[in-house]
Amino acid sequence: MTTDDAVAEPSDTTSDTDRPDPDLGRKPGPGGGPQLSNVWVYNGRAYDLTDWISKHPGGEFFIGRTKNRDITSIIGSYHRDPARIERMLERFALHRDAVIEDVHPKANAPDFLFKEGFDSWRDTPHYDFSRKDDLLHAVKSRLAQPEMVAKVKRMDRIFDAVALTLFIAYFAVQGLRLFDTSWMPLPAFVLLMVLLRSSLAGVGHYAIHRAQKGWNKIFVNAFDMNYVALSFVTADGHALLHHPHTQSDVDIKKNVFTFMMDLPRLWRIPIHTLHKLGHTVTGMIIRLLEICKLTRQVGIADMYGSWKGGLPHFIGAFGMRFLLLGEMIVFIVAGDFWAWLLQFVATMWVSTFLVVASHDFELETEEIESDTDDWAVNQVEQAYDLKVIGNRYVDCFLSAGLSSHRVHHVVPYQRSGFSNIASENVLREEAAKFGVEWLPPKSFFTDRFPKQVNTYLIAKSRPAQDNQWGFFREHFSPSALKTCGEYTIKGFTGIGTV
Repeated sequence: MTTDDAVAEPSDTTSDTDRPDPDLGRKPGPGGGPQLSNVWVYNGRAYDLTDWISKHPGGEFFIGRTKNRDITSIIGSYHRDPARIERMLERFALHRDAVIEDVHPKANAPDFLFKEGFDSWRDTPHYDFSRKDDLLHAVKSRLAQPEMVAKVKRMDRIFDAVALTLFIAYFAVQGLRLFDTSWMPLPAFVLLMVLLRSSLAGVGHYAIHRAQKGWNKIFVNAFDMNYVALSFVTADGHALLHHPHTQSDVDIKKNVFTFMMDLPRLWRIPIHTLHKLGHTVTGMIIRLLEICKLTRQVGIADMYGSWKGGLPHFIGAFGMRFLLLGEMIVFIVAGDFWAWLLQFVATMWVSTFLVVASHDFELETEEIESDTDDWAVNQVEQAYDLKVIGNRYVDCFLSAGLSSHRVHHVVPYQRSGFSNIASENVLREEAAKFGVEWLPPKSFFTDRFPKQVNTYLIAKSRPAQDNQWGFFREHFSPSALKTCGEYTIKGFTGIGTV
């Protein structure tokens, strides 16, 4: 059974083999594009949340980015009391059922992030979050008890204190290396930068799940510290598409990490490394400039509610990109470029594998078995907790926030990895009542990493597999060399991977 079979309303879902024409009969809008207006879809009904963008307690970003999407799973998973939110939504009701023209076919995201033929109207999974007897309600009920609320808040404060310490250590390590290399030898510098960058990306990971307000709009960009992503855009793909719809066709996190599989296997490491170097040097800045242009075209009100709401996001995003680029320039000027490059390569590859270690992203959607229509049960079954050294609190940072990953997926609104660890017994005990097997954490070094090496580094390129090419043709055919060249250029122009 596929993930699509595990929805509460299977009549809305069609298998790949039965998919009709991708436009599904949409009426074209002006210029032949989608015919869309200010509509958000919830439980099959149409709403206009334009006036709520700037009032949303979770920040303007999340409402602005979900325009022309089905937000049922987002509301159900990210709010402690979805029923209260549903009552609030009635103030913005359009008093009609949603129609296909209300939903953007590619979820208002770039086409390249989705499989060919993907359509949001048909392929976004639907779950029933109104059920009071499901796992999610059981977990939320226990977490609402006063002693758990106090415990979670206390763990969040400890997490924030550790995060601040890590930021100080990050700048101290670079400063020592630049001041006197004998005080920070190359092996120690590279190791510490890998650990600190991964840890700070974990801080940014949880900042994405917090209300996008105030200083958090700046701190969320720490997600970029490991050179893997651009938090300014992946906050959407991660929080709003991946979490509510894990391992489905709308889960773009699953798709973006397989782009390197188009490269011949021997060229994969050097070309992907060059691609990501291009992202750091120019690519992500170009992406940000394109987003600025799009925001101007669409209007700041529709994207962020107001300039007051949007400006901190832009300041934080550009600030982080200039910080990463500036660090490289400073090390070049100091004559220590190779130290910077070594930590860049090590950090980028270790972090890439860490990011994809927490799910079976190597499996196709059709290969993922699920026999439940309970959203929270599905989340527990599709996510792994990750073990790096074995201490949950240390691993929370070393794994970029994934040491208590299953809790994170069931209650993604919690503010830190430490609060997830504190909540784990609750989820494990309640999951047992639903007959869900609680598997031990997966070891990154002995379990996930070897499998990822086989999947991402050793496997033939996708064109070679599809066309049954031999080793020589895989690596030296004109099309393979063209793919390598285009992939490199895409890095420097901000296209391709996140």
